[in-house]
Amino acid sequence: MKKCGQWPISVCSWSFQKNIDEIGAFMREQGVEHIHLALAPALGADGDAYMAAVRRQGWTITATMLNFDYEDYSTLDTIKVTGGIAPDDKWDSALASFIRAAGLTAELGVPYIAMHVGFLDHTDAAYAKKFYDRVRALGDAAKAAGVTLLMETGQESAADLRDFLVTLGHPNVMINFDPANMILYNKDEPIPALKLLAPWVRHIHAKDAVRTKVNGEWGAEVPWGDGEVNTAAFLGALKEIGFDGALAIEREAGGQRAVDIATAVQRLSTC
Repeated sequence: MKKCGQWPISVCSWSFQKNIDEIGAFMREQGVEHIHLALAPALGADGDAYMAAVRRQGWTITATMLNFDYEDYSTLDTIKVTGGIAPDDKWDSALASFIRAAGLTAELGVPYIAMHVGFLDHTDAAYAKKFYDRVRALGDAAKAAGVTLLMETGQESAADLRDFLVTLGHPNVMINFDPANMILYNKDEPIPALKLLAPWVRHIHAKDAVRTKVNGEWGAEVPWGDGEVNTAAFLGALKEIGFDGALAIEREAGGQRAVDIATAVQRLSTC
């Protein structure tokens, strides 16, 4: 089993854009036994076959991940409108999908289900109340299934997310911390953000990026160790806060994702 210090090295299944057996072959070659597993395919027409393939692998699943096909990441503006639980006309179906996914997560013996819930905005009282109510409903559904919802970071500042979580006060709503998202969305600095959010951090995405020079545009994702996260200092900060979860390598850009993931595995395994 590959580790970075005391932390298991995991990989995000959706990063590969490959089927489960192909992902399994890559992981065996790399000596990686842990995975952050996408669950959207399990909710589709071929869901039974997908889950059968997953169970054949014998992986340790560090968390599951839920996304929605209506989310549009083409620009910062489009994802602000379409992301997560923001669209009113999608809320009922999103909650139903989450309940199913939380149940599958529990069946797999996995403690966490992660997702981007969408943009927080405390400047609009009605919008903010909607988000509190909807995230509370997700947390309640997670609790009923015996799992914990992990909100993914990046679409808001660390201070805004901390204030949201403090006010929400839900024991089944915690954080999947993605340092690169802080840079990609140009919202914060990864290491101070990690320290501020430490009480809620349960799972990590090992992802790197460089910040945009054009306001209102995305930053650029790069292989782990090639960007502005300052990966050595970030791992040091994880030790400082006493993090005891998994590091899941995520790669969502570039034309050689498997190569970049293998590079991240190598870099993390020598940390």
